[in-house]
Amino acid sequence: MRAAVITSFGAPDVLAVREVPTPQPGPGQVLVRVRGSALNRADILQRMGRYPPPPGYPTDIAGIEFAGEVSALGSGAARWRIGDRVYGITGGGGHAEFLTMDERAVARIPDRFSFIEAAAIPEAFFTAYDAMVTQAGLKAGEFVMIHAIGSGVGLAASQLAAALGARVFGTTRTEDKLERAREFGMHGGVAVRGDLAPLGDAVREFTGGVGIHVTLDLVGGAYLPASMKVAALLGRIMLIGTIAGAESPLNHRLMLGKRLMLKGTV
Repeated sequence: MRAAVITSFGAPDVLAVREVPTPQPGPGQVLVRVRGSALNRADILQRMGRYPPPPGYPTDIAGIEFAGEVSALGSGAARWRIGDRVYGITGGGGHAEFLTMDERAVARIPDRFSFIEAAAIPEAFFTAYDAMVTQAGLKAGEFVMIHAIGSGVGLAASQLAAALGARVFGTTRTEDKLERAREFGMHGGVAVRGDLAPLGDAVREFTGGVGIHVTLDLVGGAYLPASMKVAALLGRIMLIGTIAGAESPLNHRLMLGKRLMLKGTV
């Protein structure tokens, strides 16, 4: 099969399309003929040598989300039929013509989606929905704050939250990203460039003093204590990114007084 191979670590020109062995499905697995795959931060970091894939996945073929057709079944696999359209998230190897997956770890592509559309869904939309709705329990009418709303997961979360009837507040570093996010469900937001001081007044105005019920923090670092300050009573804060730092101070009194839920996820 053909694959986009990382020949060495560096800029995009280290990628080369090469012939590599086609993987074979093991027990309980399916072989997927990839018809579409998407590009994520993890793929870029892996190409640069800054993101080792999980054990058992290719070290020289990136790609963590895909869409395609079931091409073959491993022994004991019975959930799918040859030709079924499936998509999902993998630890790597998506930028190739074939990959193997546990038959329980793929989902059926809705008929209205093309392979290309479906390939752009799993990493961003599954991640956003799982953190914001399944775990944090976002409800219609609540205020949700999405840090780095201009990112892939951020824009997915904004669309999902708006569709659920929540009020969406976003943060990003530039005004142009805020304007772009308004096209994808964001109702209000503020640009912050290292100084998070404007966040308090902006949230108070947006929520009428209620505060934020659910925060999706894709940034980390100083954003956590700032999120706690503007959280509503019984607010839920989901930590899902560390691009601004993996550590920050925790105000225990504030967390206790507001009865906040702080949870990490991936």
